[in-house]
Amino acid sequence: MAVQFAPSILAANFLCLGEQLKELEAAGADRIHIDVMDGHFVPNLSLGMPIVEAVRKGTTLPVEVHLMIKHPDRYLEDFARAGSDQIIVHQEVSPHLHRTVQLVKDLGKKISVALNPSPPVAMLDEIITELDTVLIMTVNPGFGGQRFIEGTLSKIRHVRQMFRSRHLEGEVEVDGGIDIHTAPRAIQAGADVLVAGSSIFDDPQGPGSGLRRLQGCCGQITLNG
Repeated sequence: MAVQFAPSILAANFLCLGEQLKELEAAGADRIHIDVMDGHFVPNLSLGMPIVEAVRKGTTLPVEVHLMIKHPDRYLEDFARAGSDQIIVHQEVSPHLHRTVQLVKDLGKKISVALNPSPPVAMLDEIITELDTVLIMTVNPGFGGQRFIEGTLSKIRHVRQMFRSRHLEGEVEVDGGIDIHTAPRAIQAGADVLVAGSSIFDDPQGPGSGLRRLQGCCGQITLNG
C-alpha cells in the first residue's frame, strides 16, 4: 500500500491558493486537508464553509474537512454540501459518536474520527468497525508548526493493530509535526496517510517542492501492516 499525502491548507498562502492547489496536484498530492477551528474546542479560529467551497471548485482531488469544533453535528450537512468528500470529527466532542458517524454516512460521505494525543485508543474500540479512517493527532490541535509528540507513535501502532486484528481496511492518518524527519517514523509505526502543512507550504521553492521532498523521504519506507 502506497503512502498518501494530504497537504493541510492551514499553512497555505491564501493570496494564491488556487495556484498552490494546482501545484500540489501536479506534485502528486492525494487529497486536500482543511482544518476548521472554532476558538472553543481549540484555541484558534480558522477556515469555514466558503473556503471549502472555493477549494472544491479549485481542485479535482478529494477534500477532507477536519472539524475541530464543538457540536459538529450542527454543521455536517453544511460541510457536506460545501464539497467535503470525507468529514473528520473528534471523539472528544462527540458524546453520541455512533449517531454522528451515521449522520455522515447518511450524507454519502466518508467518516473519520480523530483522537487527540492524551485520550487512549480504547475510546474508539466500540466504533472502529464503522470508520473509514482514524486520525491520530500527533500534536495538540489548534496551531500549525508544532513539534511532533513522540508518545503518539505507540497510538499509531495500536490503531493499526486494531484494524489488522479485525480484518478491517481502514486508514490510519496522522496529523501534526509531520516533516522529513517524523514522516518515516510515523509510516513505520503504521500510518498510511500523512497530513502536513508547514513542511510543505514553507518550502522556499513552493508547496510542490515541499511535497516532493516529503514524498522522497518516505519512498523506501515499508508500511507496518
